[in-house]
Amino acid sequence: MRYIVNHSTSPYYNLAMEAYCLENIDVGEDYFLLWQNRPSIIVGKNQCTQQEVNANFVADRSISVARRISGGGAVYHDFGNLNFTFISRVDNFDEVDYKRYVAPVIEALGEMGVHAEVSGRNDVAIDGKKISGNAQRIFKNRIMHHGTLLFDVNLDDLVQALNVSPDKIVSKGIQSVRSRVTNIKPFLPQHETLESFKHHLTERFSNGFQSEEIKLTERDLMTVRRMEQDQFSTWDWIYGNSPEFSLKSSARFPGGKIEIQLESEDGKISDIFIQGDFLSVLDVTTLEKKLIGVKFDRNAVYERLKSCPIALYLGSISLDDFINVLFDVA
Repeated sequence: MRYIVNHSTSPYYNLAMEAYCLENIDVGEDYFLLWQNRPSIIVGKNQCTQQEVNANFVADRSISVARRISGGGAVYHDFGNLNFTFISRVDNFDEVDYKRYVAPVIEALGEMGVHAEVSGRNDVAIDGKKISGNAQRIFKNRIMHHGTLLFDVNLDDLVQALNVSPDKIVSKGIQSVRSRVTNIKPFLPQHETLESFKHHLTERFSNGFQSEEIKLTERDLMTVRRMEQDQFSTWDWIYGNSPEFSLKSSARFPGGKIEIQLESEDGKISDIFIQGDFLSVLDVTTLEKKLIGVKFDRNAVYERLKSCPIALYLGSISLDDFINVLFDVA
């Protein structure tokens, strides 16, 4: 396969690059990209970002949050992760199969002495533990298949950064996310680095480097940068594109219990109901009305309420306490 070299580690640029290549770069044959992101959470096209991300942990660790154009679930990337993208022409979309696109990865791992296999609907696993999650997107007569490769990822950060639905864990009969994922590195010779691993994959996919590199023009790259700025790095794409969702959260403080029920549409608070046994002296419905139409974002809520006499509505429950309950990190 031919290939495109991309050294960026910005998730917004890299996701824009994938989308641009899928829709505009057709060289008449299959090609691939290998790329990395700085610490990031990448949510699927149809997911509610606010419900997939541990907002407090992400903010503390300065982890980027981005949205891709393909479906599937949220994934965590860091510099121990390698991503692969295959773009190819398809004549019959009924024949599209995840196994076809992960086969080169499994074969390459096998040549390195690692036995991996397809697991579930879109994963690759070693000894039953996930090392790769995959997703696809179709455009006209082309398909983009991309996936992660957990080479030497910080798995503790992976677990804490993602809000994994408890029913997803229960349905798999496993007690924790940490127990269902693993890194590839421990299964390789000790001298193997991510760079050498990437080199092996590039060599394997490019037929021993005999395939020609695809070099994008400066005009191509300018368009990718514009897509990064105008779409992939925007709040509207990452959060505002989320489907409607409901939230219910509560916590007890020395000043009383507070319960919050919230509805969100287009990433903004469309309805909110605050109740509890806290000692207020003003009607809390006034506080609720202040939040209608505000982005469901910690900073946006703080900015709306920072000049508000919160103690008159919530007693000794502070603004920080309220925001922590709202974003379920109390």
